[in-house]
Amino acid sequence: MSSPVTVSITRTISPGHQDEMEAWIRAGSALAARFDGFLGSGWVRPAADSEEWHMLYRFDDAASLAGWEASDQRRWWLGAAQGLVGESRVERRTGIEGWFDPPATYDEVDLRPAPPAPPRWKQAVVIFLVFYPLSVLANWAAGHVIAGWPLPLRVLAVVLVMTPVMTYLALPWITKRMEWWLQGRPAPWRS
Repeated sequence: MSSPVTVSITRTISPGHQDEMEAWIRAGSALAARFDGFLGSGWVRPAADSEEWHMLYRFDDAASLAGWEASDQRRWWLGAAQGLVGESRVERRTGIEGWFDPPATYDEVDLRPAPPAPPRWKQAVVIFLVFYPLSVLANWAAGHVIAGWPLPLRVLAVVLVMTPVMTYLALPWITKRMEWWLQGRPAPWRS
């Protein structure tokens, strides 16, 4: 199963070309929307007079993204901004990396670039810290409550309970408490 892919691009524009930039972005979004797997796009600026623009677009899998990125339409669209738009940074994110992004505000006044995602091994450790104990608890409860059910139904019941618990409670809770470690900062009690 392939995960959605989000592409984040920091672009700069020549001073005084805000209207052209907005029209160019709208045109690119309209073109990308015609491609299979397109999930959406958007843009923000750190301030009203900023020459830096942060753009995002998302496709439901790497193959759909590759179709857009290799297309004649995208090539034409990028060519239309020659001399107007520069590209300074491109990031691609897939899977659950978004869980580990620190909260940020994206408004006209305060836009800070997000730090890179933590190493995957740190993500795996943090997930394990909540997944293992919850799995033990869920399987223990299933062994007492639905022990007579066939194995596939017991597993299904455990997964149906664990998925929302992990998604809405456990991962946000552990990520908030381990954010210092994920981002490589000193422990809060040492500050």
